[in-house]
Amino acid sequence: MDKLRIASISFHSAGKLFDFDARDLELKPGDQVIVETERGRAMGSVVSEVREINPDQAPPKLKSIMRLANEADLKMSASNREREVEALKFCKQRVAERKMEMKLVRAEFLYDGSKIIFYFTADGRVDFRELVRDLAQHFRTRIEMRQIGVRDEAKLVGGIGICGRELCCCSYLRNFAPVSVKMAKAQGLALNPSKISGQCGRLLCCLAYEYETYSDLRKNLPKCGKKIQLDSGPAEVVAIDVLAQKMTVCCANGDRCQITAEELKKGVDKCATEKPQSAKPRVKTEKPQAASDARQEEQPKKSKQRNRRTSARNQRGGRPAEGRQEQAPAETKPAQPEQKKAQDSSDGQDPGRQRRRNRRRPRRRPNRPNQPDSSS
Repeated sequence: MDKLRIASISFHSAGKLFDFDARDLELKPGDQVIVETERGRAMGSVVSEVREINPDQAPPKLKSIMRLANEADLKMSASNREREVEALKFCKQRVAERKMEMKLVRAEFLYDGSKIIFYFTADGRVDFRELVRDLAQHFRTRIEMRQIGVRDEAKLVGGIGICGRELCCCSYLRNFAPVSVKMAKAQGLALNPSKISGQCGRLLCCLAYEYETYSDLRKNLPKCGKKIQLDSGPAEVVAIDVLAQKMTVCCANGDRCQITAEELKKGVDKCATEKPQSAKPRVKTEKPQAASDARQEEQPKKSKQRNRRTSARNQRGGRPAEGRQEQAPAETKPAQPEQKKAQDSSDGQDPGRQRRRNRRRPRRRPNRPNQPDSSS
């Protein structure tokens, strides 16, 4: 089975690649060729070496390269570029006259001049039917208006980035990859829109270049604010240097130092093996001595306090103190108050509280009838 010779062709600088059948032509990167496309003939440049594939692996609707470009083709492409400048200028005048909310970016003539394509950007949909009529009457050819995004605009216009080099999208970047703020956070960049945005107003495409490298290197380092254990004691991670694989830690005493990821692994292993063994003798020797000294100091204080409390309770409750003998009262008194005190103390109530209640409440006297006077 004969194999197909495929060549990759690009129609713009850093544009998308399209595969064409090279047939028997001897091609090399940089050659200008004339190809047949769906919109007509076009001139493009060869990007890669010709490769051979099986016919089963060929893309659908594969078209072939017609021939190599000659001097007449190169002159025609140069004249088309001059006409593109004039067409873009005329179209901008018409847009300004009609006060249309659109921004023209570029005009492109096909190789044979059968169609003009105008690229523009706009916030929403634009009704350009009357504009197309004016352009068709002036140029006497077919007109196509194509709306593009801000990234495609930067790719067509070109420019210099904040790094001082030509924009990646117009130099070699053929496809736009998705870029997120997460990539800027992984590299520790300030989330300032003016610093992480490109000429198109979107996030810089170069943020995606080193994202995988930073993600792999961050796996070996702890996050900022994490507590780690070192030989000298606990510490907190204050800052990290991903590329140098270093981190700045703040110890318990306030000192700051830099350690590497390898030193961190060794320190964690040492603490995990040595510290529990060294802590055992401290518990046996130091802590019991300190506890026994404190207890010996507290014992005389506690004994004195207990003696004072027992004496006070005995006096309140009417109980005799130890080592004393009860003495009979000299005068006989009614036994009712003493019985009440004993009952209150047996019920667990405070005798002083009961006394205050007795003071507040007046004694109730029984109502006795008035006795007749003896003199009468």
